[in-house]
Amino acid sequence: MLVETVDLTKRYGAFTALDRCSFGVREGEIFGLLGPNGAGKTTLLRLLLGFIHPTGGSARVAGFDCVAESLAVRARTAYLPGEARLFRRMNGFQTLDFFAGLRPECRRDRAAEVARRLDLDCSRQVARMSTGMRQKLALAAVLATDSALTILDEPTANLDPTARAEVLALVREARAAGRTVIFSSHVLSEVETTCDRVAIVRAGRLVHEQCIADLRRSHRITARLAGAWQAIPAELEAHATLVSERDGRVVLESGDSLAPLLGWLATLPLDEVQIEPVGLGGVYDRFHRA
Repeated sequence: MLVETVDLTKRYGAFTALDRCSFGVREGEIFGLLGPNGAGKTTLLRLLLGFIHPTGGSARVAGFDCVAESLAVRARTAYLPGEARLFRRMNGFQTLDFFAGLRPECRRDRAAEVARRLDLDCSRQVARMSTGMRQKLALAAVLATDSALTILDEPTANLDPTARAEVLALVREARAAGRTVIFSSHVLSEVETTCDRVAIVRAGRLVHEQCIADLRRSHRITARLAGAWQAIPAELEAHATLVSERDGRVVLESGDSLAPLLGWLATLPLDEVQIEPVGLGGVYDRFHRA
């Protein structure tokens, strides 16, 4: 694992911002952190970078302890904070020059290419840029940095749909180049289309981990029956779960391929049936909207 935490906890007095969080991120994957504002995502990222120290537990990045060896962690990480601050008197070109000079891993030519793809006018002074333009400029510096780990905290905030799509493409390109990405967001669609795995955070606790490839094989089956409901056969219990059954309306969820279930469904007295992917929204709803 490139990133690993064990019971990572952060308290501020009586308030627990992060509670016994344990997870791992493999090399070369995009790992999503999903949850509403205030769930604890940014606290977790700051703990990984050593900007704040944990109340309990531990975290390591590339084998380095995030407290005792935080400088080594940051040397191997490119980080986009949720609210990036840039030098307001510089223009875009000067800002990219500054970051390229600050660390050799930030390639100036690559930064210019990212800025071009995001349709950013780098001749404009930062103070005269919109919030979205400043976000693009920060992204250009971060995504141009060759690092083992890239951490993006709400990278598409304040961007228009075209720029959002381009950022997601750049993130996937980073993975293809062998980089590991932690992608924090509260936008379900971005996480589902971009990440390999996702962790859902709620009130400071990591409540669920999901492999996106497995999620795409999961389906929700909603059926209305003309006759009595028949229990799921024992041989199919590993493939389907009964979510609800009331007044002739049945909702099932399949955890893998639909093929073993289709023959059995055909034997039921169906008036109507609807089969649709569960999607990340359905999983998220179990923890945040139920």
